Amino acid sequence: MRLLLRTASASSRCAASASRSHAFSTSSVTSRDIGIYKRKASSPRPSSGPPPRPPSRFPPRPSSRYPPRPSSGSPPRPSSRSLVYNNLNNLGGSQGDNGSPKRGQRGPSQRDTEHTYAMFRNLVLARFDMTLKPEQAWKEKEDEYRAFGVHSKLDLDREVKLFRGTIVTACDLASEKQAVSKDANPLFWGLRNAFIEREMQGLSEEIVFSFRNFLTRSKFPKSIAATHQKIADFRYPHEWYPATRALQRTVHLHVGPTNSGKTFNALKALEDAKTGIYAGPLRLLAHEVYSRFLAKGRKCALITGEEMRVPENEDIYFRSCTVEMTPLNTLVDVAVIDEIQMLGDSERGWAWTQAFLGVQAKEVHVCGEERAVELIKSLCAATGDKYVINRYKRLSPLECMTEGLHGDWRNLQKGDAVISFSRIGIHAIKKQIEQMTRRRCAMVYGSLPPETRAQQAALFNDPDNEWDYLVASDAVGMGLNLEIKRVVFEQTHKRSSAGYRAMTTSEIKQIGGRAGRFRTARQAAESESAPNAVEQGVDGTPKTGQPGLVTTMDDDDLDLVRDAFSREPEPLTSAGIQPPSAVVERFSSYFPPNTPFSYIIARLRDIAQISSNYHLCNMGEMYRVADLIQPFAMSVYDRCVFLNAPVFLREVSGAEVLQAFARCVATMERGDLVDLPEVELELLNKDESDYFSDTSERLRELENLHKSITLYLWLSYRYSGVFCSQNLAFHVKALVEARIDYYLSNVKTADMEKRRALARKAAKKNKRKMRRLVGEYKADDRGHEIPGKWDEEGHEEPLYEDNEELNQITRLEKDGQTPRYGQSRARTS
Repeated sequence: MRLLLRTASASSRCAASASRSHAFSTSSVTSRDIGIYKRKASSPRPSSGPPPRPPSRFPPRPSSRYPPRPSSGSPPRPSSRSLVYNNLNNLGGSQGDNGSPKRGQRGPSQRDTEHTYAMFRNLVLARFDMTLKPEQAWKEKEDEYRAFGVHSKLDLDREVKLFRGTIVTACDLASEKQAVSKDANPLFWGLRNAFIEREMQGLSEEIVFSFRNFLTRSKFPKSIAATHQKIADFRYPHEWYPATRALQRTVHLHVGPTNSGKTFNALKALEDAKTGIYAGPLRLLAHEVYSRFLAKGRKCALITGEEMRVPENEDIYFRSCTVEMTPLNTLVDVAVIDEIQMLGDSERGWAWTQAFLGVQAKEVHVCGEERAVELIKSLCAATGDKYVINRYKRLSPLECMTEGLHGDWRNLQKGDAVISFSRIGIHAIKKQIEQMTRRRCAMVYGSLPPETRAQQAALFNDPDNEWDYLVASDAVGMGLNLEIKRVVFEQTHKRSSAGYRAMTTSEIKQIGGRAGRFRTARQAAESESAPNAVEQGVDGTPKTGQPGLVTTMDDDDLDLVRDAFSREPEPLTSAGIQPPSAVVERFSSYFPPNTPFSYIIARLRDIAQISSNYHLCNMGEMYRVADLIQPFAMSVYDRCVFLNAPVFLREVSGAEVLQAFARCVATMERGDLVDLPEVELELLNKDESDYFSDTSERLRELENLHKSITLYLWLSYRYSGVFCSQNLAFHVKALVEARIDYYLSNVKTADMEKRRALARKAAKKNKRKMRRLVGEYKADDRGHEIPGKWDEEGHEEPLYEDNEELNQITRLEKDGQTPRYGQSRARTS
């Protein structure tokens, strides 16, 4: 296969490229892993045993490393980790920022506080001893520690002991004097914060970062430290774009609910201009606008993370792009930024803020929700831009039904759209619906080829055929043109890095609001009336379409949807930002060459000064990416490029592929796709016998290959001289997508009702955990502002939400045999 692809590559060349995540860790950690003490059980001791000891300030040390198991007659003892976690949550929930109880709340007793913090101290010290072992650490990271001024194992051992004592002092200060705020006790505050938010994984990362900070405590003179503070001054991000500030821009806000015509009017302004830019949240929306302009005879370029189509021999043309790819050095007449409320997103918000502050356009049209207005007005006041607010009302009424489908697909009606969150779920539901109703069902999701997606949408929109239903991903919430009469949520709980969670109010209203569209793009094209004529009749009264309906598959989920439609989301208070690469480059120049890049960016974020209008976006997996590419000699700019790459680190192969690509950039060697063994092209040669009839294994491996090719394409546009097999990569990507779609079309239907019930149960458990994180944590609780947890730039829906979806396929296959790829093709939709 590699030989064939090498030949294809040659012919193609002849013919022609971040604060850590605020999420709860769900990994289980036992007392054996962390070596901490067990708390005494609340049940009384047996009469035959020794008398109970008097209470002590600190928990007693057990006689052995492994505590005895409770007897069968007594209830199981909670683990120390759970006790510490719950107690810290309770303390955190009842204290203000200065460590004192909030007004109207009764604070915990001194004895309870001392006991909890003593247990937490033991937990931290146990994790510290596991994380920082001087002898092992010196062997593995000698160069790293030398960069921090530690020149021998003896020096490292001394620093470790000193830092261990500092942790003890910080915990004692919290226990004895209730000093738990960031100003009064920053070390304890950071450790406690990390443990509550990310449990043991977060605690380990915070220990490493704090120890590195401890090593540099006296390495910089005051003048250099003051320079660091000046570099980390992020209070005025609008000053990062001086060329844009030289313009006098007018910002037009198009705000209103879904199906109100706000994006339609903004795009009309773009069409009437000579030059312009459309920046959208999804690749499929950028492609839709791109196709719309081409159909009207306008020259247009498509610019996304992994694909660029630029008109040949043209100097003036429109640009349709994903918001991360918005060009900031091109002067245009009009720029349209869609879904502007996304600037408050916890991870991607920086891209919207960057586009809004930096795009060089005489007119900037932003479309979004009403809750973004005050923040946009505040940003305009800082930039000196004029603003005009255009408010819209929904063109058709929207109603939330009083009952669901009772778990039966036979209760579907023509024009219904069922929403699922993974491709496996979409294909499984489509098969169930067609089997139970004997009617055809279309599919629409982001990773479908654009031509197929348009065909499926046309089949569903046509009222005179047998395609009665639609199964779609939550990407429909971003404004796809579909004639949906009723939105049916297959489930209302989604998978996140912390487990399952209930959908937010914004997500539910964004998706549910797509029901009862006034008219689609096809209908708009057939009408020659102006946008204002759409909203008003001949007599001047508002003209409305058919009412849209929203319901759920299970009645148990309906209360969540009804509650979301009865209230409004909270107004946005700040916009996300991310330090520019130039700032990171300057900041890193003050550190020795071997200093870990993850520490440099963490330190920059730690000392950053930010105004109330902004917040630093979560880093997500960027710290791990920085550590993975640390061994390679790369410039700071190149490292910043890799931090924003669409990596996939959930699988082991993802880290190997990332390091292989980083090695190519570091050495500037030619990275032909067929010469990279980490990219498993051999999967295209495998047949069914190589998998022992395990479809889940096939899908997982093909998905990893697809993500490897996506990352290769993303890098090929940034390092075209290194990753030069772009045409071949597009060909391989199409082959992999075809094979994935084939296997998905043959997925056997699973017990979806049981899975939905498990998701609800898991989400309620996580919600109880979140309720304990009130007070100082609530202010920083920023989530995703749009539907979906997109795994790669371009933001496609994941193949599967969790491994349980794949495991269900494996269990179902024990009862039957899946046809081999290439032997029999399922009927394509």
